Amino acid sequence: MILSEFSKFLQKHNEEIIKNKTTLSLLTAWVLSILEKPAQTNVEKVIHQEIDFYQNKAGDFFLVAKSESGRKLTKALYNYALSYEQHLMRKWLEDKKPKDFKNN
Repeated sequence: MILSEFSKFLQKHNEEIIKNKTTLSLLTAWVLSILEKPAQTNVEKVIHQEIDFYQNKAGDFFLVAKSESGRKLTKALYNYALSYEQHLMRKWLEDKKPKDFKNN
């Protein structure tokens, strides 16, 4: 359910990923957008329950899993983000030939 929602979010940002934006930065943006507002859907409620973020005065932040299930969720989201990026790269490379990568 959560991976499905994250997948929809990534699909909306395919062009950004192809243009070199990482899926991990999009994952972070997606989780933060959920954590910064009150939870309305079941997906948002689970993320609020399982993941938290902390920010210092300089604006740096990090995400923290609140429990073992939160760690599993965070790891699943992380792995999914990486696999989605690899999937897009594979699709992009399908019609490419070695000569497309030669330096002039």
